[in-house]
Amino acid sequence: MELTSQVAQLLNNTLSPDGEVRRSASDALDCLSPNPDFSFALISIAVGGGENQGQSIAAATYLKNFTRRNTIQGETASRVNKEFRDRLVLALLQAEPAILKVLIEAFRPIVDAEFVKQNLWDELVPQLRSVIQDSDLVNRSGNSRWKTINSLTVLQSVIRPFQYFLNPKIAKEPVPPQLELIAQEILIHLISLFHLYVEDLCVHNKVNMDAEKSLLIMSKCIYYAVRSHMPSALVPLLPSLCHDLIRILHSLKFEDCDSSEDGYMLRLKTGKRSLLIFCALITRHRKFSDKLMPDIINSAVKLVKFKTDFSKLDNLGERVMSLAFDVISRLLETGPGWRLVSPHFSSLLESAIFPAIVMNEKDITEWEEDSDEYIRKNLPSELEEISGLREDLFTPRKSALNLLGVISISKGPPVAASLTSKRKKGEKNKQKGRSSMGELLVLPFLSKFPIPSHTNAPVRKITNDYYGVLMAYGNLVDFLKEQKPAYTTTLIRSRVLPLYNASFCDPYLVASANWILGELVSCIPEEMSSDVYTSLLKALTMEDTEDISCYPVRVSAAGAIAQLVENEFLPPEWLPILQVVVGRIRESNDEETESAIMFEVLKTLVEAGGDAVVPHIPHIISLLAQHILNHIPLSPEPWPQVVARGFAALSVMGQCWEESFPGGVADDAQSEVVVSGRATIDKAFTDLLQEAWLRPMEDEITESPSPSSCCMDDSSTLLVFIMSNLNEHDEIQIKKVTNLLHAWAHQISNWSSWEEEEDLSIFNCIKEAAHLHRKISVTNFIRRSNSGQPSIIENIGSFVSSAFSQYPSVIYRAASSVHILLHLSTYFPDEEIVMRDLTMAFCQSAFDCFREQQSKPSLWKPLLLAICTCYSCYPDVVENTLEKDQVEGLKTWARALCSISSTEFEHGLTTENEIKLTVLTLAKMITRMITGGNDGGGLLSECLAAMMEATVRLKEAQEEDEDNDENEDENNTDDDTEDDEDDDDDEDSEDDGVHEETEEQFLERCAQAAIEMENGTNLEEIDEEDEEQEIEMGELDEVDALSIVKSLIESNCEIVLQRADLPQQVVSSFVDAFPGLV
Repeated sequence: MELTSQVAQLLNNTLSPDGEVRRSASDALDCLSPNPDFSFALISIAVGGGENQGQSIAAATYLKNFTRRNTIQGETASRVNKEFRDRLVLALLQAEPAILKVLIEAFRPIVDAEFVKQNLWDELVPQLRSVIQDSDLVNRSGNSRWKTINSLTVLQSVIRPFQYFLNPKIAKEPVPPQLELIAQEILIHLISLFHLYVEDLCVHNKVNMDAEKSLLIMSKCIYYAVRSHMPSALVPLLPSLCHDLIRILHSLKFEDCDSSEDGYMLRLKTGKRSLLIFCALITRHRKFSDKLMPDIINSAVKLVKFKTDFSKLDNLGERVMSLAFDVISRLLETGPGWRLVSPHFSSLLESAIFPAIVMNEKDITEWEEDSDEYIRKNLPSELEEISGLREDLFTPRKSALNLLGVISISKGPPVAASLTSKRKKGEKNKQKGRSSMGELLVLPFLSKFPIPSHTNAPVRKITNDYYGVLMAYGNLVDFLKEQKPAYTTTLIRSRVLPLYNASFCDPYLVASANWILGELVSCIPEEMSSDVYTSLLKALTMEDTEDISCYPVRVSAAGAIAQLVENEFLPPEWLPILQVVVGRIRESNDEETESAIMFEVLKTLVEAGGDAVVPHIPHIISLLAQHILNHIPLSPEPWPQVVARGFAALSVMGQCWEESFPGGVADDAQSEVVVSGRATIDKAFTDLLQEAWLRPMEDEITESPSPSSCCMDDSSTLLVFIMSNLNEHDEIQIKKVTNLLHAWAHQISNWSSWEEEEDLSIFNCIKEAAHLHRKISVTNFIRRSNSGQPSIIENIGSFVSSAFSQYPSVIYRAASSVHILLHLSTYFPDEEIVMRDLTMAFCQSAFDCFREQQSKPSLWKPLLLAICTCYSCYPDVVENTLEKDQVEGLKTWARALCSISSTEFEHGLTTENEIKLTVLTLAKMITRMITGGNDGGGLLSECLAAMMEATVRLKEAQEEDEDNDENEDENNTDDDTEDDEDDDDDEDSEDDGVHEETEEQFLERCAQAAIEMENGTNLEEIDEEDEEQEIEMGELDEVDALSIVKSLIESNCEIVLQRADLPQQVVSSFVDAFPGLV
């Protein structure tokens, strides 16, 4: 009791308004937590707190976090664990609703660890069955000590993990025995109780809030049980269960109900869960549900055809209606779907689908009050970071449109001509001669609605209806793909493009028309390019009116343009569209989001336009750089969207410019244009980086320049562009490149935002910075400044050293940086000190990573070769470093290096430079061992054998390179011819070999992927470009490795000959390659 009182007082203190008191109480609770009785004290306070509910909730919350921290898959002491879990279950059964809601979170990790994963809680299901049977709403004698709602909540937590497959390594996972037990012992009885509640609440319309809550929890339990699996005990009960679910759906009301009423909300939630159960039965368990589908479809159709004002539905009501449409869509996609749904097509279209997609009052309100949300829901584009995730938006309109799309591609009955035609044997297209419902029903229905004009525009219903027509067109992509191009051309010319030229130009309709043009990109013929882009440019420049904001019009036009060019539907002329987009960016001074969107579109245009856009890039960059400069904040806080997106767009444009002139220019005139353009871009980039990184320091706003980490990838690209054009030391001073490099290196020295694509730009910048220092000595690149601040290379070294512990691809990039940096020349003693320290850091980081990755041989090579470069430069530093933290660390590295140099090693040496570096490293190691008289416990023989084998491979690689150089032209011609032939063969075989993956094949593939992930063989993919990077050799390029090996063997011939443990085959191959040497 003393512990309980102490914990209770501390919990009260955690509720204090004084922050110091709260921190002190939390620390004291943490100190008490190792006490075996601590968790029992929390339970007592949680359920016995009396009137002090705040204290009870605090105890339950602390217990929840405490349990999550300490429950590790049932590995806690069994005696304490069993006693604790029994007390916790007892508390759950007696807790008040507010406490139960929190306390159940403490129960879930225990269930997951001990019941689901380990199956160690044998008594849980029988005891829970007894409690439910004796609970207050089931046993109505009045003497029950258990609450039905509490017991069902516990059951829900027990069954919840089984809604997912538990073992992804099994293609067809059987029903878990625990779930079968729950179904047999509890669910079959629960379904009877479920039926009684449905009778009372949905048929006889009794009011009972506890029964409503129980009905909802039971529906959740049933859903979790059948979402992935189908327990055998439930199969015979499916007909009666579906009948009850249908009764629930029939009892739903969407009008004349206050959405704040608890009963209304609970019934809607139960209806939502009923529809989810139907979706699971249709999608996962057709074997058992085929006979139930007629009743399911009838109930779903009745629900969606309910006379509902969609603008007045709350979020839950919208979700229910959305699911009802989804049930019909899923059923239509099954085998018996056509037969069951086709009789309802006409009535669905008129009474359900179309009312759900027309414009309503909620759309207009949302357009004005929350335009971004309106765009996310109704005009989603490929600019996902701005427009939002399409999968997260569950609305009746979206689901109705999806159903419309499924109906449109459904095949109707055979047309008359096909009845008399003879079917060819082996005919591939079995649907030939069958018209789709898009042609027979959907388009004829939509064509009834006239285009709004100045004569009929005052009639709001005409505009609202045509809004629905446009939405429908945008979801007929699959249907239109099956039609001839002229079909789509006629549709767009007659029903979409006139909206842009009408005297009455309705923004709501134009925004939808924009979206349609983007959605139908795969169906629009190229000859419509001019008309399409002319229309979209009109929309892109549409200004707000006094009454209506045209922001959604401009954003939807931007999204459509991006979608068109990304799918290679290109504009006839690039300059007009570039001018409009750049103009919108510069005019959107107060609209940060819109400006950011336009930057994203500009980036897409440049990426897609390529050479056609290149001539305009310098002028565009010059204009936009000034715009971005005006938005860069003085303090190093995260930059606004317009700056971040602007840097991204400039980065793409700079790269596009450089890639367009990789090998110089053709003539003097073009050369002048290129030089002028590059100078313009260079100045713009320099001004931007100086403003972003140097001005805060110069103005003493902050101690050091700290650009926003979210823009470091693009900033690094701009810096690479600046450095690549420097040829004189004076230019470095004028452009303050040394200061920029210091600022950049300082920022990456403490890098923590590791992202594969972003990091690549930083590594490219490291390479370019090293190249610049090699070409023009950069002040304080290696030497520290007089103030003692770290040099540029030291800050870069911190970044590279920490990179080794990140994802696999970055290991290759970090290793490549090691080769580049350590081969830089030093001219002063203090530079030598820096390089030795850098070598030690690189060696330590690479070796630590190697020890962590020893179970993954595919990652050995870059790590071992990075240490090879360290050893080649400073062997004594490597030896001291590897022996400092681990006994025989040097031997571990050397033996691993011998392993990867063998031809039998799967992930071994592949390039000439890799082999050469290995040979030189082994030769230096052998020389130091022989000079020191150290055999290394057999290591000398292993290194000799590895060096001989690698030397033979090096000689073969060099001879092969010579042969390749002689025959390069001839081989290139042959390769081109063979490639053309292969392409033809591929095109021919594509049509013949196309087959759709079956469900069994898909499940097998997923299971195999799960096995590979568990074994670590396919945990992370490595970029081929990273894996194939050529090693920077520096001065070692001029070293003749074969001569060094010959000299080593000749000088130590007797020692070599005395090594009886050298493999005879290796020695023989070496002697054959170098006759007379041994």
